[in-house]
Amino acid sequence: MKPSQIKKAIKQCYQARRPYMVWSPPGSGKSQINQQICNELKVELRDKRTADQDPVDLGLPKLNGNTHGFTIPDFLPTAGEGILFLDEFPQAIPAVKNTWSELILDRRLRNYTLPDGWSIGAAGNLEGDNCATHRMPKHILNRFVHLYLDIDVDEWIDHALANDFHMDVIFFIKHRPELLYKFDPQADDKAYPTLRSWEYVSDLIKTNPDPDIELDLIAGIVGEGAAAEFYGFRRIKDQLVNPDLILTNPQAADVPTDPAALFALSSSLATRATDQTLDRIIEYAARMPKEFSVFLMTAAVTRDPELVNTKAYVLWNQENKDVTT
Repeated sequence: MKPSQIKKAIKQCYQARRPYMVWSPPGSGKSQINQQICNELKVELRDKRTADQDPVDLGLPKLNGNTHGFTIPDFLPTAGEGILFLDEFPQAIPAVKNTWSELILDRRLRNYTLPDGWSIGAAGNLEGDNCATHRMPKHILNRFVHLYLDIDVDEWIDHALANDFHMDVIFFIKHRPELLYKFDPQADDKAYPTLRSWEYVSDLIKTNPDPDIELDLIAGIVGEGAAAEFYGFRRIKDQLVNPDLILTNPQAADVPTDPAALFALSSSLATRATDQTLDRIIEYAARMPKEFSVFLMTAAVTRDPELVNTKAYVLWNQENKDVTT
């Protein structure tokens, strides 16, 4: 589900007072979405990181005369309206999950009852994400409405514009949407592109770091490959053509002359190649130097092999047999 759809779903769960669980890879904005929802609903968000909890954190036994009970932790609400949000829930140890499970199902925990105006939400990474998660027991999984968050470039750009991200970051992702999120749980990379890390890059370049350390700083956030592309993009961005303009009017859009700009533009157009857009991309590519036209088409069909079956590609291939065979 797109972030906008996740928001709608969470609001429905909140109205129905049904617990929900948002799943997505790391750095994709699931925690931030819950704060946005509470702001929109004008209710409180109580964010509890469950990964660092022990069962005793949810209340200690106490004796009051002949009555036994448990202390009520300060983070549990006793009035008002809001979402009690259990972040990093799959990373919590099994004993903590089992303790929370009573509140998730019954809205009660020992001698505590969740107020009527409150709902429970949770979020976490999938087991395959290599994020130190613990397997979720089936009986606890069955107590949630499960929502799966997808990355949507257009919605991210809207969010970035609304939150004053540096325009270089926004323009770069518009040209290279595939670099908005590139997470491989099996890779050894310490830094890689995510929605969160691009926000870090935006904050960093607003401080105008010295040129001799800028590339290394960015690489320490999004990894060397993405950093090199972004760093190069900043140097040639004034020569780049808006790819949306090319798709609208391929004959009127300017063709850059700088090789670096042509390479960046070719990569950007390759990611936008579909059976619906390929004819306009080819029309524009015909105005580019031959080597970049071929690079663009090679990158496009490598990304989506089905494009070789389109009429537009077949015609292009016939006209360029001298370089494609």
